[in-house]
Amino acid sequence: MSSVVVLWIWLCAYLNCAGWGLSACHALNPTGYAVALLGGAGALWLWSRKTGIPLWPKFPRKKYQRRFRRSFPLGFLVLATLVLLGGALYPPTNYDALAYRLPRVLHWLAAGQWHWIHTIFDRLNNRSCGIEWVSAPVMALLKTDRPLFLINLVSFLFLPGLVFSVFTRLGVRPRVAWHWMWLVPTGYCFLLQAGSVGNDLFGAVFVLAAVDFALRASASGSFTALFTSILAAALMTSAKTNNLPLLLPWAVALLPALKLIFRRPLAALLVGLLAVGSSGLPTIYFNLTRSGDWSGAGLARGEIKHAVIYRTGANLISLSLQNVVPPVFPMAEQWNQAVKNQLPPALARKLASLIEEPGCWFPVGQMQTEEYAGLGLGLTGLLGVSWLAVVWRRRKIFKPVKFSGPAAVRWASALALFALLTQSNISAIGRLFAAYYLLPFTLVLTVAGHETLVRRRWWRRSAGLVFLLAAGLLVISPARPLFPCQQLINAIHPLEAAHPKLVRVEEVYSVYRERSTAFAPALAELPADARVLGYIAYDRPETSLWQPFGSRRIIHVFPSDRIADLKARGINFILVNPDGFESYFHGSLPQWVQQMNATVAKKIPLRLLAAQPSADWWLVQLP
Repeated sequence: MSSVVVLWIWLCAYLNCAGWGLSACHALNPTGYAVALLGGAGALWLWSRKTGIPLWPKFPRKKYQRRFRRSFPLGFLVLATLVLLGGALYPPTNYDALAYRLPRVLHWLAAGQWHWIHTIFDRLNNRSCGIEWVSAPVMALLKTDRPLFLINLVSFLFLPGLVFSVFTRLGVRPRVAWHWMWLVPTGYCFLLQAGSVGNDLFGAVFVLAAVDFALRASASGSFTALFTSILAAALMTSAKTNNLPLLLPWAVALLPALKLIFRRPLAALLVGLLAVGSSGLPTIYFNLTRSGDWSGAGLARGEIKHAVIYRTGANLISLSLQNVVPPVFPMAEQWNQAVKNQLPPALARKLASLIEEPGCWFPVGQMQTEEYAGLGLGLTGLLGVSWLAVVWRRRKIFKPVKFSGPAAVRWASALALFALLTQSNISAIGRLFAAYYLLPFTLVLTVAGHETLVRRRWWRRSAGLVFLLAAGLLVISPARPLFPCQQLINAIHPLEAAHPKLVRVEEVYSVYRERSTAFAPALAELPADARVLGYIAYDRPETSLWQPFGSRRIIHVFPSDRIADLKARGINFILVNPDGFESYFHGSLPQWVQQMNATVAKKIPLRLLAAQPSADWWLVQLP
């Protein structure tokens, strides 16, 4: 399995560097990608011929047949099958991906290069580009986003092997690691993204791979492991810049192997250049030069005394809540309202200045979705119960710390997690920490007693319940339901008058079902020859406006844009979201329409979020 992981890491690194390189040559288009992919395939074939290493190892069919007869691997196989089925049946619905990760790729392809997009929506520019550069050739050559879920499916399939390898190298007993390698993928933040186009699972796999190959290089002196570890560490930062603190445990793991660099300095230099191109450094550089903030996120640190303490405490509460809320929680609205009412006003104001809404008042959802899910009640509960069981038996919470290499990596990972807790201001912190969960697992699982615990009947039945909860969540997930969803909606619709809560069920499933084509009513109002559309909105699923890909170009309109400039760019119609318009344009929407000497061609009701009602968008026609 490790050879396939190596191939995946080098492929993703190559695609990241190819994206930046083609952009520099103004060749970010299907032809450019065809040349780049053929060149990369040819170089890989020559390397295989020279070294005698096969590009794809033989598939040990009998070995896997024996493996998947056992209950834990079989549980993982069932989950992977459900993930594949959901991803194949449904188009992408991940909100962040549809709002800025896929649109930014479409903007770059339309311009033939990466560029700082002219927009009020900063996330189109300041977020890292790791998964975008892996997605770009698929979108350029196939003109669709449907196969993109395979990127996360591949990452999901790598989880068990990487978990086992890292856990055992960090001191977890093999029997314990074997059981948990199948349980870890049941974490909702991994499971729900496995058939999706989110980027948290994508980055979490590179964190494991970076530490795994660093430990391999330190133990064996392998140059392949060393260079692969460096590339994996670079890719984890390009997947999400929030992963930067995780460079600490990776560096601790890699430290004994650094002497290898001096044996092959030229090769190390070339790999270093490849790592820079596939890391978050290019994005950090452009954020610094364009906005003066390396992260581009504009973290609100505020003037509040003890802000770090307040933020850390609030993040710890949110992280705990998002990891223990049940898969389905009908009492969520009552909880959310109760917290709002009970939170002291002074504390509420402090938290609102430090953490984005709605995270500042600790909300929970009625159902676990990929946008907010953490590890989930099943996996978190089993880990907690397992820890309590071994502690109760031994009467020791922690064993004496030995300052060995594995122990240093374990505690460095906990320090990295704490560092992000003190700085993050994101509401969906349970999902944000996806890459941070797995290494600290070893602090719990290295405690003696787990090897006996995993044989207990009650523990194995509890693990079976974890798999069952995970499979059930996949079946009912609003993003990719694996049951006759429309028949359910049709059945409950007549009952909504007597049972108002059923309205929410219909709303959630309907909004998710239509999210990939959310702007279809607006596109239906455009003339058939409208190849360019102006767009004014913040954080809305723009990808729908580009469909079918290649049929039109979306151009964001800015407050300072003049009508002559817009007409010169081919814009005759502008789709405008009135919500929040005044905060960006410093005036009302009717005033702006009058100032532009434009007319309102149509007001189109659109519902893009299940938590918000339908709103009228304005289709404005320039003179």
